[in-house]
Amino acid sequence: MKTVVLGGCGSEKFAKQLAKHVKAAYAQPVTGYFPDGELKMRIPADVRGKHAVVVYSFQPYPGEVLIEALFAMGACRQQGAKKVTLVAPYMGFMRQDKMFHPGEAVSNRIVAQLLSSADHIITMDPHLHRIHSLHEIFRTKTTTLTADDLLASHILKEHKNSVVVGPDEESSQWAADVAETAGVEHIILKKKRYTATNVRILVKSKIPLKGRHIVIVDDIISTGHTMIEPIKQLKQMGVKSVTCLGVHAVFAGSALQDLKSLGVKVECTNTIKNPVAKIDVTKAFAGALK
Repeated sequence: MKTVVLGGCGSEKFAKQLAKHVKAAYAQPVTGYFPDGELKMRIPADVRGKHAVVVYSFQPYPGEVLIEALFAMGACRQQGAKKVTLVAPYMGFMRQDKMFHPGEAVSNRIVAQLLSSADHIITMDPHLHRIHSLHEIFRTKTTTLTADDLLASHILKEHKNSVVVGPDEESSQWAADVAETAGVEHIILKKKRYTATNVRILVKSKIPLKGRHIVIVDDIISTGHTMIEPIKQLKQMGVKSVTCLGVHAVFAGSALQDLKSLGVKVECTNTIKNPVAKIDVTKAFAGALK
């Protein structure tokens, strides 16, 4: 079965690289708007009887991306695609996994239901907290990739003899695995969050950190606040350098500038289009498609 890779808004470069890896045709959905503001879309490729791979990373503007992804998958169905796969390098809407206040929408379950119109969904390191697998909320086949090995290889190549730091307890599942794979020491910090932007971090380490190269590892770099506080404390402790290493470069607001202003390096994968993408994950997705 022939494959056609479709690159959605913001994910064109990623999709083109993916298409090359799997030796597939590439096309880009053509979008526009009706006078009343409604989205319209056309798939400029023949997908009848083929495997349509729709690539959408849910940043920036996740609401718009969601609608476009649904339109693209639906249009492929209407044109007779034999199989539709959604490649979502960064899967959005996973943060809200319970009703915290009466009347709130549990968005991860709603979005999972919508996207389950795909035959297969492939993503990387989704932000899961109270659920342990996408199978718990999606009604279709899902494949969850991890960037652990790629991050570890990057650390071995670019940050030898460093200490990996997980900025909070939630990051431990990534930071510990990455450190162990890279064969370097690691510590996990404890975080207390008072508001969305008011975070307190407790830095305690049995490992001597003075004069060491530090790599702070987390799955998502969003506002940057989870990393900013430990960076300040680590610098006061006399570390030699700090690098912030993330899987998903959300960079909400001025996050990237805020981090760089502290004199640290910031490096991420290319699951989301960003100016500090140092680690290419497209081959991992290509492997999941074969």
